[in-house]
Amino acid sequence: MRKSRKPLANQHNLTAYTFLLPWLIGFFCLTLGPMLGSLYLSLTKYNLLTPPQWIGFANYIEIFKEDDTFSNSLWLTIKYVFISVPLRLAFALMVAMVLNKGIRALGIYRTIYYIPSLLGGSVAIAIVWRQIFDGSGLVNQFLGWFGIQGPSWISHPSYIVYTIISLSIWQFGSAMVIFLAGLKQVPADLYEAAQVDGANKVRQFFKITLPMLSPVIFFNLVMSIINSFQAFTPAFVIGDGRGGPLDATMFYTLYLYMKGFSFFDMGYASALAWIMLLIIGAFTAIIFVTSKYWVFYGDSKEGR
Repeated sequence: MRKSRKPLANQHNLTAYTFLLPWLIGFFCLTLGPMLGSLYLSLTKYNLLTPPQWIGFANYIEIFKEDDTFSNSLWLTIKYVFISVPLRLAFALMVAMVLNKGIRALGIYRTIYYIPSLLGGSVAIAIVWRQIFDGSGLVNQFLGWFGIQGPSWISHPSYIVYTIISLSIWQFGSAMVIFLAGLKQVPADLYEAAQVDGANKVRQFFKITLPMLSPVIFFNLVMSIINSFQAFTPAFVIGDGRGGPLDATMFYTLYLYMKGFSFFDMGYASALAWIMLLIIGAFTAIIFVTSKYWVFYGDSKEGR
């Protein structure tokens, strides 16, 4: 008589649920729960001291109709994203291609170039960056050797955002490591065949390297856009926490933070957070939809 396998199956299911339980607890308590709470607060007037008062979509209406700072901070953030992300990915790819040449002590160089990604988001590095671009900082001292009088980069509204962009580009390490891993997966015989056909290095880059790296570029692009929209620490430190000078560093996340924790308007801040979520979701969706035209997998010449 055959033994029933049902108790064994139940035991396997119980084991799987046991391993999933910490993730499920974290998801519902630390992610989904706060998100739903934030959605509720976005429909209320809440100052952290008194109970929330239901006001419906009044916060959203005020944001889109009356809040000029919202539109300014949003466009500043979009400008930051559209400049910093392509430059950071291009620089990361360039360094990855150099390191892919088979140089000695590759692990050491890879570690050195990855360190800025670990340190770049810290308050200490933002403070150092502020000192470097100060009126008497290292940048102006370097320009002084050539007889150039540099401005105070962090005091001029037209320049300060570019100091934050440069800090973002400096944090290219994580993208570089991923690019380097992708480059090592490109078959060498493709380049050999291209050389036999007379293709130069530039043509090989656009016809072989970029198509073969397109899934990696796709991943890095999505992650970089999401992270760039959430940039906060550099803008807070370099702009003295008030978006100065003249709101030139009033990034969206900084404005959200000020609304919630400086003006104690947590309902309004929650509405700003949900708008940001929708904006990031829209940009991500656009990239996913258009990826079928430029992302290639394996030997297929068709998109996704």
